[in-house]
Amino acid sequence: MPTNAPMSGEACAYTEYDEGESPEDYPKTGRDAEGVEAEVWAALREVEDPEMPVSIVDLGLIYGVDVDSETGTAAIRMTLTYSGCPARDMLVNDVTCAAETVPAVTDAEVRLQYSPEWNVNMVTEQGREALREFGLSV
Repeated sequence: MPTNAPMSGEACAYTEYDEGESPEDYPKTGRDAEGVEAEVWAALREVEDPEMPVSIVDLGLIYGVDVDSETGTAAIRMTLTYSGCPARDMLVNDVTCAAETVPAVTDAEVRLQYSPEWNVNMVTEQGREALREFGLSV
């Protein structure tokens, strides 16, 4: 089996925690969000990575949240730690469902983007603590 192939039963076994520059303004955390947008960020904080008990927000996977107050549509931009992650569909579904738990949101649209490329320096300090508790050295 190639070293980059996920093993049976593993969600994203190829995830590499390489160092790299964190682009300016990342990680996005929703800290300055207000109203419905803040509620969506809070709901997304409840979604954990399938490999470890860390919020996808704290992993730096959410790149943006915009809510159209007229239509109730939440547009969420996110990335993955590995572009070929077989848990992609599950994560997109989890993010969609989490956003739609917000009462003012009637529909959620998730768009995956891979630029800027995710790296471990995009993880929040809270996320780093959770990764260390999980046994990863970051």
